[in-house]
Amino acid sequence: MKTKPDLGFWKLWNLSFGFFGVQIAYSLQSANVSRIFATIGADPHDLSYFWVLPPLMGLLVQPIVGTLSDKTWNRFGRRLPYLIVGALVAVLVMCLLPNAGSFGLGISSAIIVGLIALMLLDTSINMAMQPFKMLVGDMVNEKQKGLAYSIQSFLCNAGSVIGFVFPFLLAWVGIKATAPDGVVPDSVIWSFYLGAGILLLCVIYSLIKIKEWPPHIYAEYNGEPEKKEGPQEKTGFITLLKKAPSTFWTVSLVQFFCWFAFLFMWTYTTGTVATNAFDTPVVAKIDAITDGSNTVAGKFILINDTLTIVEGGRPLVSGVSLNGQHFPAATILNAKGDTLVKDHKIVYGAQGAMASIGGEIAKAGETITLDGAPLTLAAPASLSDYLSTLSGSVKFSSGQSVARDHNTGRIEVMEKEDVVIPNVSAASYSTHKDLDTSSAQYNAAGDWVGILFAVQAMGSVLWAVVLPRLRSRKFSYALSLILGGIGFVLAGIITDPYLLFIPFLLIGCAWAAMLAWPFTILTNSLKGGNIGAYLGLFNGSITIPQIVAAVTGGWILSAFSTPGELAPQYIMMIIAGIALVAGALCVGIIKEGKGDTPVQENIPASEDI
Repeated sequence: MKTKPDLGFWKLWNLSFGFFGVQIAYSLQSANVSRIFATIGADPHDLSYFWVLPPLMGLLVQPIVGTLSDKTWNRFGRRLPYLIVGALVAVLVMCLLPNAGSFGLGISSAIIVGLIALMLLDTSINMAMQPFKMLVGDMVNEKQKGLAYSIQSFLCNAGSVIGFVFPFLLAWVGIKATAPDGVVPDSVIWSFYLGAGILLLCVIYSLIKIKEWPPHIYAEYNGEPEKKEGPQEKTGFITLLKKAPSTFWTVSLVQFFCWFAFLFMWTYTTGTVATNAFDTPVVAKIDAITDGSNTVAGKFILINDTLTIVEGGRPLVSGVSLNGQHFPAATILNAKGDTLVKDHKIVYGAQGAMASIGGEIAKAGETITLDGAPLTLAAPASLSDYLSTLSGSVKFSSGQSVARDHNTGRIEVMEKEDVVIPNVSAASYSTHKDLDTSSAQYNAAGDWVGILFAVQAMGSVLWAVVLPRLRSRKFSYALSLILGGIGFVLAGIITDPYLLFIPFLLIGCAWAAMLAWPFTILTNSLKGGNIGAYLGLFNGSITIPQIVAAVTGGWILSAFSTPGELAPQYIMMIIAGIALVAGALCVGIIKEGKGDTPVQENIPASEDI
């Protein structure tokens, strides 16, 4: 078998350049998925469930792409066909995902569209990511792999930072950062569009610049691929797990706590920052109407299928009393220009009471604007909703799936259920509190989270320089996780947006160690021949903890929540910090070994999802 030739710097650069575009796509997803689903209308207790898809797709897709590409030889090459398919699907789905709430669908239908888009996006990102990892193994000799992975690491970090800050930068240059209730802001939508465009350009560049070796040349440098039957591979993996060194399992235990913690970060950072650092208004969303014995449940509740009294979990205002006069609901502003009532919808303040955004309900002596004309109040303003105007026996219709015709304004209820409440004057709303995802504060927080994630990425790069200089791998590994755990706890309690840079720099320390030491320690304990198989199995120590965290996150948050009150998402950041410290304690039981294969310590800084 021939020795692979040395490649020039730019050839090594070209092999990984497409990773830049893929990482932008991945960063946009990881920083904005919770924000998108929360904006569409998902309950905070359900947010973690949407995060089952990313690691699940990684667990399924990466081994499949690796296996199939080993057997693929056509005019486009061996790995590049999967890059082409994955990237093209990713580009299309990146244009769909942020628009899930823009099609006039009800909350349930919009979430289903978003879930399908997220599943396709994660599948395609994984399909596009794998070829770049494999091309280095196919075409780069052992002497240059360190440089090749360094280039890949740089491009990954650069793509991460750009993807994270895109929404903030677009809002800064004037792209609208707020949108109607249930609709994702233009700054986020255009970030995905730009990310899709960059990804497409990177793929085109890669296809032009990368020339894979044909089969006979590949065989000269890598040997003939070993062929195994499917059943034998399955049996082989089971046998490998049984014979795995103790290091495999102890490092996997540390990995469990680490990736469990970071899944919580991706899920709950936006809600935590919006609540703690940006004073995001709280809205009381209605779950049902009840008179004690009869209940009409559903996020959308209608009367006789014509008069809407609750839409999207919010009561609609029938009118406003000003100076003893009742006015039909219109857009009314107080002296500061804050919306009090808009489009028949009550806007709630930070304390959950009927109030304008950031202020109190209009008081006596204040001047407000009524249909464009100033009006000084002789008495406090009062609001009335449609439920308070009804009496007697009323038939309600409710449905989880509701769509509005944007041309006629008519609401159509699917799978509706009718209930008669005999005495509607005794009925009341059952509510829970949630962040106002259409507010300027929430969307500013969402943009700021991208900045914080970029700070984390930069902190990871800086700490990666320090790691090799510490006295031992295990010491630096444990220290990094403890610093990250402290960072998570601080991220859950700090209320100043700029001071949040400190905890996210600390979280970057943990991230740097997680990307380097597990693979280094594991490969040092393995003997030649099965290293590739063990590293493939080791991917489960990354994906499985994320799946566990996603499945249990909603239950854990519910355990700390008070019924009807705002979900304390900051608690999840503190739990993530505790998990990282637990991981640091488990580092002590790792016993490092020395295998037959050289250690590669320069691992690409990308999420292996």
